[in-house]
Amino acid sequence: MENTTQATAVPDWVLKFIDAIDTLEFGEGFAPLTEDTDMFFGTAHIQGVEAIKAFFVKIDAPLIITHEVLEFWAADDGVRLLRGEATMAKKSDPDQVVRAPFMHIFYLDGEEPVRIRTLRITAGPLETDAVM
Repeated sequence: MENTTQATAVPDWVLKFIDAIDTLEFGEGFAPLTEDTDMFFGTAHIQGVEAIKAFFVKIDAPLIITHEVLEFWAADDGVRLLRGEATMAKKSDPDQVVRAPFMHIFYLDGEEPVRIRTLRITAGPLETDAVM
């Protein structure tokens, strides 16, 4: 069987998810996550929607951050790939702005409605001293 991946328009659920991370207002943006969702962010493994929310609050609350989606692909078997760039600065030092590329790989359990089984996030390279 041939595996196909194709660029596609960014779905609304992805834009809402990214906005929820930027604003830390999770509501509808985190609806695709469940208590069974596994998220891997670098070496961190977080399970369940509430723990994932707490993780994003911990890492993003001290920051002014925006994520821009640059490309989105749909692959076979419910795999979705997102490439973007985050612009961030510490709230305590808003003039020291850092940009970092990121990649999200979504493994979906379903699409009507969307349910995320696993999310893998890589970010960087990044000068961590500038934001941490």
